[in-house]
Amino acid sequence: MKITNQLQWTIVGLATFAVGTTGYLLAQVQTGVQDGSVVNKSGIVRGATQRLVKLEINGKPNDKLVAKLDTLVEGLINGNSELKLPKATDAQYLEKITVVNDAWQKLKQTVVAYRQDPSILPKLIADSETYFELTNDAVFAAEEFSAAQVRETQIAQAAILLLNLGVLAFIFWTIQRASSTLQTAASSVAGSSSQIAATVEEQGRIVSDQTASVNETTTTVEELGASSMQAAQQAGASAASAQQALDLSESGRQTVQETLDGIANLRAKVGDIAEKIMQLSEQTDQISNVSKLVGDVADQTNMLALNAAVEAARAGEQGKGFAVVAGEIRKLADQSRGSADKIGTLVSTIQGSINSTVMVTDEGNKTADAGIKLTEDTLSLFQEIAAAVNDVSIASQQIALTSKQQAVGVQQAVSAMNAINLGAKETATVVSQVKSSTEELTEVAKKLQVTV
Repeated sequence: MKITNQLQWTIVGLATFAVGTTGYLLAQVQTGVQDGSVVNKSGIVRGATQRLVKLEINGKPNDKLVAKLDTLVEGLINGNSELKLPKATDAQYLEKITVVNDAWQKLKQTVVAYRQDPSILPKLIADSETYFELTNDAVFAAEEFSAAQVRETQIAQAAILLLNLGVLAFIFWTIQRASSTLQTAASSVAGSSSQIAATVEEQGRIVSDQTASVNETTTTVEELGASSMQAAQQAGASAASAQQALDLSESGRQTVQETLDGIANLRAKVGDIAEKIMQLSEQTDQISNVSKLVGDVADQTNMLALNAAVEAARAGEQGKGFAVVAGEIRKLADQSRGSADKIGTLVSTIQGSINSTVMVTDEGNKTADAGIKLTEDTLSLFQEIAAAVNDVSIASQQIALTSKQQAVGVQQAVSAMNAINLGAKETATVVSQVKSSTEELTEVAKKLQVTV
């Protein structure tokens, strides 16, 4: 598998894993909120029952408080959506709260009997003390279950962190392997380039020898008649002009083609940037959703803290400590809400920047399209120049036909042309070496293409 494909699949897996773990952690947060509600309501049952007994002893019976306690105890066992209480599932807590329910039923009977016969006050106090101890045990069991849930969440977070580190290590290893392959290929390319340089130097020497032979041929041709000299000069001038124009047109065409390829590559990269910007926009939307969720949780926590403060105030002296805790929880909820609002503001700012970037990217695409159109027009112009050069070449051939009329003098150039022939053979050998080096470079390029 290509290294780029490995990286792509790794990133897709990492993104999927991040979405899954985020969902899991959000579920754990919701569970923690429910567990906190259970602990809170268990404490309310304990404090409200003590308040009920005090009211009864002072001759102020409160049937509404009895009904409220019935609802709370029932909700702690079977769940209550209005009170945001889940159904009890932990075996230890369920056992404790069931015992509390039985003690509550017994205490209610004692309260009814006390209203009819105040002389059983000691029994009422004894039953309330027993009930208080049982509610304490239930509260401790709820706190232990909540703490166990928190520990499980911490362990899960540690495992997620280790998995993320493993994925990052794999990506780093893949990049290192690609770098090693590219370095080896670069070394091979450097060696082949050195061979090409040596070959080019050899070609220069051969060309120098060929130049000397051509000089001998020129001396022989000068002995031809005036008509032959004139025809040769015209042929040489036309051929030189044609070659120069051809070289210039080919160089210009290659330059224009490279420019066209560069603009096309730039356009593709701009497209990639636009795609990444869209992905970033989607991710900022997800951050905004999470920020809203945090704000909602903070509002709910604030409401719970307010309710707890009210209940603590109603509990009198015994509820002062709980009122302080409720106040602190409310402050934390307000801070969480403020942080969520700041995150929302930052997300809005980022969205504005993304929109500006999208506009700039669109203008870049338009500019690239205009550049491609202009480059294509330039390429068409160079093609027309090549056609004109071809016409010049045809004219040079016609002049060469005129020179053939001076065939008598050509025989004197045979020996010089033989030397040129030998040089051409040497040139062919050197060209073969260049071809071999070029093939090696091609193989290296293929390896790089397959690897990357």
